[in-house]
Amino acid sequence: MAQTGPLPRFTAIVVAAGKGLRVGGEIPKQFRNWRGQPLLRHSVERLLDHGADHIIIAIPQGADDVARAALGAHDAVTFVTGGATRQQSVLHALEALAERGPSYVLIHDAARPDLPRAVTHGLIDALAAGNQGAIPVLPVVDSLAVDENGMMGASPDRDILRRVQTPQAFVYADILAAHRAWTGAPNAGDDAQVLAANGGAVALVDGHERLKKITFAEDLMDNSTQPAFRIGQGFDVHKLVEGEELWLCGIQLDHTHGLAGHSDADVALHAITDAVLGAIGDGDIGTHFPPSDPQWKGARSGQFLEHAAKLVAQAGYRIGNIDLTIICEAPKIGPHRPAMRSEVARLTGMDESAISIKATTTERLGFTGRGEGIAAQAIASVERLA
Repeated sequence: MAQTGPLPRFTAIVVAAGKGLRVGGEIPKQFRNWRGQPLLRHSVERLLDHGADHIIIAIPQGADDVARAALGAHDAVTFVTGGATRQQSVLHALEALAERGPSYVLIHDAARPDLPRAVTHGLIDALAAGNQGAIPVLPVVDSLAVDENGMMGASPDRDILRRVQTPQAFVYADILAAHRAWTGAPNAGDDAQVLAANGGAVALVDGHERLKKITFAEDLMDNSTQPAFRIGQGFDVHKLVEGEELWLCGIQLDHTHGLAGHSDADVALHAITDAVLGAIGDGDIGTHFPPSDPQWKGARSGQFLEHAAKLVAQAGYRIGNIDLTIICEAPKIGPHRPAMRSEVARLTGMDESAISIKATTTERLGFTGRGEGIAAQAIASVERLA
């Protein structure tokens, strides 16, 4: 099972130097929009979100301006001009990383924009376990046949066959040496084949259907496999202690006690964030901002919700509504409700009319009734973008 804590740091390469002719039009597909933004931006931002410390992007010659326009401002990104083949483009990018000398490198296709975090975790886990390379794969579910002059020949054993995806992960020194030594066909099938041809071993990890490669024009428009609406729920609890600040829905309240936690312990925003992440099936706060990572010590929880809202857009949805209930005896929530709604609306880019914030007590029963802590539960809905 993939780890849920912070990933070891890694560097990434995104291959975006192809012409993308099968998708149609004059603009290469990697710069075309999918779910509201260019394919290239989706791929790059997913890798950065998953912990890439730097990304080299191989682009067509003379495409610097269109690539920068598609990507936006990212300090941790460098462009290199690709080669005549994919293998040559990857080699150019690997050579550009020589001075950095990273331990691990993930090589990804720009045309696979929807990268689940679990896949990245699985790949890095496989390298950390001592493998030289690792690739995400899926089983073959359809029957197969060999075409012999238009007639069905032998049927391969699909039980031992796998569909290969990207990103593919490697120990940097090993994949660099393999690409430098490559003497096979002008265009290698993928980087795992290059490593294997140089004597390297490649582990298989679980891929994901969301990693589908965008190939044809209809792929850019097809959201039909996604549910039109999805719903998530979140629940969180934090302990009330003296000497701590009390933050709820991004607003600091004046109270005798505050909430204790690794971040600012904003139990309300934590519940909302988990509900939003749950609606798109993308883990929880602990997955994206693990408490074992010291960089989140004392962090404002607003950035967690902003990140979740960004992931919703990347998944092809928008947040429909949020319904939050704060459970406590004190302080009184009513006087602060307008400011809370306004802040949640700002963090999510929503209209305040779609945000409901309520409060209740437990009639002095349980830990909330005794004033030992505050709980919050939230429900969020998302709807598919057209």
